[in-house]
Amino acid sequence: MTSPLELTLVLLAAAVVGVVAFRSLNLPPILGYLVVGILIGPHALGVASDAPRVQYLAEFGVVFLMFSIGLEFSFAKLRAMRRIVFGLGLSQVVLTILLSMAGGFVVNFFFRFGWEASLALGGAMAMSSTAIVTKLLAERLELESAHGRNIIGVLLFQDLAVVPLLIVLEALGNDPTQLAKALMFAAVKIVGALALLLWVGQRVMTPWFNVVVRRRSQELFMLNLLLVTLGIAFVTEVLGLSMALGAFIAGILIAETPYRHQVEEDIKPFRDVLLGLFFITTGMLLNPSILVAHPVLVLVFFIVPTLTKAVLITALARLFGATSGEAMRTGIGLAQAGEFGFVMLNVISGNKLVPPELLNEVLAAMLLSMLAAPFMIQNADRIVMRLSSTEWMRQSLQMTRIATQTIKTSGHVIICGYGRCGQNLARMLEQEGLSYVALDLDPDRVSAAASAGESVVFGDAARRESLLAAGLHRAAAVAITYAETPSALKVLHHVHELEPALPVIVRTVDDAEMEKLVAAGATEVIPEIVEGSLMLASHTLVLVGVPMRRVVRRVEEMRDARYSLLRGYFHGADDEEDDYEREGVRLQPVSLPASADAVGRTLGDLSLDELGVNVTAIRRHGIRGVEPDPSTRLRADDILVLRGLPDALAKAEQRLTVIRRSHPSTV
Repeated sequence: MTSPLELTLVLLAAAVVGVVAFRSLNLPPILGYLVVGILIGPHALGVASDAPRVQYLAEFGVVFLMFSIGLEFSFAKLRAMRRIVFGLGLSQVVLTILLSMAGGFVVNFFFRFGWEASLALGGAMAMSSTAIVTKLLAERLELESAHGRNIIGVLLFQDLAVVPLLIVLEALGNDPTQLAKALMFAAVKIVGALALLLWVGQRVMTPWFNVVVRRRSQELFMLNLLLVTLGIAFVTEVLGLSMALGAFIAGILIAETPYRHQVEEDIKPFRDVLLGLFFITTGMLLNPSILVAHPVLVLVFFIVPTLTKAVLITALARLFGATSGEAMRTGIGLAQAGEFGFVMLNVISGNKLVPPELLNEVLAAMLLSMLAAPFMIQNADRIVMRLSSTEWMRQSLQMTRIATQTIKTSGHVIICGYGRCGQNLARMLEQEGLSYVALDLDPDRVSAAASAGESVVFGDAARRESLLAAGLHRAAAVAITYAETPSALKVLHHVHELEPALPVIVRTVDDAEMEKLVAAGATEVIPEIVEGSLMLASHTLVLVGVPMRRVVRRVEEMRDARYSLLRGYFHGADDEEDDYEREGVRLQPVSLPASADAVGRTLGDLSLDELGVNVTAIRRHGIRGVEPDPSTRLRADDILVLRGLPDALAKAEQRLTVIRRSHPSTV
């Protein structure tokens, strides 16, 4: 038997290797966790054969994930979602079980078991993967989309339904006559537990966090956060509910306090590491030999339930008012099996409700559906556009709506994301008399802002069509105001494919992704931590008696050293000459035509430094990734960003763009 330290090292090494390999192949990291779990599990290489020892720890990954989702919600939003949770969610679970029982009559010709087995398997089939789906939706920035809300609502009801379903399964294996009594007790327990937690939590959470924060200890704050999250998860588990549901409630309660954003950052490391362990232990359950021994049966149990579930949920979502595209995306997102399905399979196995030889194939099929889930969700847009002509028309109308609003706008700023940062930028642009168009995916925010007369439209900035409709070819700049690197990279790719010289400003949390964003074409990357530290330093200096003028100069010097754009600036027609007399230095982009004499020569050959001009950046094929140095050889269509005084810049531009002399060809 391996020691706890050896087992932990194996899991961590497997996680690192799996994520690196799958990210290199541009595949979801979740797949990496699942695949390495299969490989190192007891049914394959057997490197980590003691899965139960880490299973409980890994489940905390789902706990912290649901806590993070709870932070994104509020009581008002939950009240607005009650129709989805108790309408769409209830219908999905009940009809899935009924369809499973109907299908059981067909399967009964091959495997001899009664309606109890069909009901039990239907309960397991009704569950979807909270961990996989919510993580993918968060990465794709779709939690606030219409289909994202439908999916979260159904997942919440599934968590609530786990308790009565487990009671039903236990009763089927023991005394079915006590089923009604047990279900009544479960309903009272669920309602009572949720009411108590929400009622007490609303009155206690903010005062208690205020007490903790006044102690001015980050360590105490973190300990309190873990205590609240795991404590409420423990209470719900003791009451027979899932820990994930308790963590979700904890997240909602803390979201109502002023400390939501700090909590969100503090919890991320625990969530991501433990969630990775959860996916690995899930992969360890799959026995590859089952796939070899009974491939046809496993494929049938994989394809039929997945398709049935997707079609059923799509139809139900349509009945509850979703558009065809939203309904299909909801069905695709919930088509896979879930973690609680494995819990139910354990109860089914213990009560001998289903023949053991059938359970192995069902388990393998469920894991295959979870492996397929990332691919299905990533390609949901393509699937929907192929299957639904109305969705294609709706997308076209949405693009037309954006284009109609921006058709007369030029020289504007495209703001990607209209949260607090985007709204502050919009206010400053308005004060300077500059126009903007904001793209955002939160329908409530867009509706409220648009009704107030602000230039914001519903659209995904990471989509090429949205950027074009927002007038990318006529824009003066693009500002990405949300700190989501994957989405920002998509925006940069589209912008610099369509408009290579268009400046793009990107917001990040810290400097960790700065090089990647700059290489992708970001004109400037603004880390929140850097700006926060500058403000902290300036206020501290003022409070200890340093003159304000000197503090402002120090901050300007630090910004000048950190941000390349502040080491000079681009000249505009409305700039006053007094500004240039004070600073003098400006930036100027120069594009090299194919016929320029500078093409093929190095920067050292051109001796631009003799003119007092230096090259701060070179864009090539729309990507700012070439480091300028004397040995850099220039190519046709390169865009050079020059820094210097106005007269020197004019001479440098002339030297760079002078046309190569033609020589008569020799015969």
